[in-house]
Amino acid sequence: MPVADRARHAAGVPGEPATRDLLLFSHGFCTALTAHHVGEDRELFPAVAAAHPHLRDTLRSLEQDHSMIAHLLGALQTAVDQRAGASELDRHLEGVAAVMESHLRYEERQLLPVLETLRLDAEVSTVLGPL
Repeated sequence: MPVADRARHAAGVPGEPATRDLLLFSHGFCTALTAHHVGEDRELFPAVAAAHPHLRDTLRSLEQDHSMIAHLLGALQTAVDQRAGASELDRHLEGVAAVMESHLRYEERQLLPVLETLRLDAEVSTVLGPL
């Protein structure tokens, strides 16, 4: 089940406050995704830029996506904390899902061939977060 669908299921009945399951899911998802993006920005992207300078514009675009996603996750977390109804949470989840889908497709197209040959000295969990 895709992440957004699982979160919607945990959200419960439209118009009702978020359930405990959604609160836990949202916190865990936001924390893990944020750590993943921080690791990419701090460790992975500088290594890619050093080895493949022609990808610097791509990396800047991905970092901008990370910033946008952080903003969307912050808005989702605020809605969850304020016990927003399921329909409002669904709007937030749809926004996160749309940006994430686009981001992941672009990232895979641009970086997968490079990542197969990239050598990193850092631990995988430092680079990619606790995912």
